[in-house]
Amino acid sequence: MTTTGTPADVVRADEARAADGAPHRTGASSGYLRHAAGKLGGALVSLFAVLVTSFFLFRIIPGDPVKAMTHGIPTSAEQLATLRRQFGLDLPLWQQFADYCAKALTGDLGTSFQFRAPVGELIWEKLPATLLLTGVAVVIYSALGLWLGTRSAWRHGGLGDKLNIGIALTLWSVPSFWLGLLLIIVFSVGAGPVPGLFPTGGMESGTGETGLAYVLDVAHHLVLPVVTLVAVGYAQTLLVMRSSLLDEMGGDYLTTARAKGLRDDVVRRRHAVPNALLPTVTMIFINLGHVAAGSILVETVFSWPGLGGLFYQALSVPDLPLVQGLFVVFAGAMILMNLLADLLYPLLDPRVGR
Repeated sequence: MTTTGTPADVVRADEARAADGAPHRTGASSGYLRHAAGKLGGALVSLFAVLVTSFFLFRIIPGDPVKAMTHGIPTSAEQLATLRRQFGLDLPLWQQFADYCAKALTGDLGTSFQFRAPVGELIWEKLPATLLLTGVAVVIYSALGLWLGTRSAWRHGGLGDKLNIGIALTLWSVPSFWLGLLLIIVFSVGAGPVPGLFPTGGMESGTGETGLAYVLDVAHHLVLPVVTLVAVGYAQTLLVMRSSLLDEMGGDYLTTARAKGLRDDVVRRRHAVPNALLPTVTMIFINLGHVAAGSILVETVFSWPGLGGLFYQALSVPDLPLVQGLFVVFAGAMILMNLLADLLYPLLDPRVGR
């Protein structure tokens, strides 16, 4: 379109076009802000529900925490009463809940019954080991699941697709603790001609290595638990990505892209895969939420000194403040990752925020 008239007319026309576009940009921004505010409000409600659940859920566990702490130690009734008063267990339930919520809002998760230390400090101490284990596993099985899911969907019905689906469904149905025990028997203890190649548990040998030797030692201990998590975790990402991409493969825009002469791999990489990523983004962010939670069963099987093993140890007492604090951290990480995924959706697909 050619614009005629004086320079002033051209300037006025440009200003008019800019004014016409401004409401659309403003509307899009306000729409995203409403979307973000709604998701943030939902996350805060979910977090409050987690606080309520974490307080009442673990109080139905049978057993007396004070008696469990003094198990095997001669303790009088007066001493037990003193301990209950010291830990606030003699207060009415509603008052315990009010104190718990007030402290949790300030970041105070209480004091562990069995360790006699702040729960926050115990979690912070064990967090690096869990982040290392589950972080490495999540990166590997997310990348592997995306890659294999894309290849399976793009060549669906072929031998490779059937093989991928069969292996994924088999591994997805295998309990992680059972697979971990099997790997320990075969690759740690040794079975038949296969010698024991990896440690049976722990994060390090404890022989005082430093520098590169320490890194290699930790990596050696990391192999079997990471393989266990990857084997069970990649299958879900593969199946979600495959299903999402299959839904996109019948789209007219792919036919148009091919009609323009684009190569098949370009059509897949630039057009099909980006549009199939939305469901998989949720899966990836959920997996990132599991980074904080770790894997309780896998960490327990491999004696990994992370939050999962700490949770199992606290649950066996029961150490109520520690169990509650870990539950809040695990659930809070999931809520945060879901919130980030919801905020990212409109940037990937503007239709979501409308």
